[in-house]
Amino acid sequence: MSDEVITPAEPPITPFVQAYHHLRDLIIAGHFEPNFRLTEADLTKLLDVSRGTVRSVTAKLAQEGYLTSEPHRGVRTRDFSIEEAISILEAREVLESALAAKAAVSATDAELEDLTDICEKMAVADRDKAASDYSQLNRQFHRQVRKSAQQPTLDSFVDALHYPLVMRQYRDLTTVHPRQSSLSEHRTILYSLKTRNADAASAAMRHHVAAARRALLINVDEKNSSSGTGSNTG
Repeated sequence: MSDEVITPAEPPITPFVQAYHHLRDLIIAGHFEPNFRLTEADLTKLLDVSRGTVRSVTAKLAQEGYLTSEPHRGVRTRDFSIEEAISILEAREVLESALAAKAAVSATDAELEDLTDICEKMAVADRDKAASDYSQLNRQFHRQVRKSAQQPTLDSFVDALHYPLVMRQYRDLTTVHPRQSSLSEHRTILYSLKTRNADAASAAMRHHVAAARRALLINVDEKNSSSGTGSNTG
């Protein structure tokens, strides 16, 4: 009797799965403007699939909150009100601070080294005023903290907030990027993780995410003041 272990074959990637990931990636990357109408005809060409597959894909993405679907309006990309945006950022504060506390306990030495490396690259990007590189490294830093927490349920809640969509929608409202204090905030988070101080890591992450929310609020108020519309954001 052979002791050879038979590895099950990977399931085939169906047109639905391929189209789903393609369209979701386009949405996350900001390929479409907020409240942009996606027609079946355009999507069948873009995704190279049948109309039936398009309907299945858009139904799943609408269920997950990436799209909206209404009678007589069709399928559209999400358009977040400022109240929704603030609510999402407040929820992110709670979730990511909890994940940071968990990461302070659970992160491996190798993961902490990865975070250190990311932080050093962020410093270079900040010095060189490479905003795009800094943004990408910032996302890597947060993803690594979440991964190091080893809390998949909490992590899935963060994904469900669609934070990247919110920030891309309000990208024209942002101040000079990155914020002046952003790098020091990340260094404080990293130090708390390295010293295995869960309370400090939670507080540092909450302060960091709250600062982004406050910056968005300030810019909304400034934009509304300059246009003479006033603000009712609180």
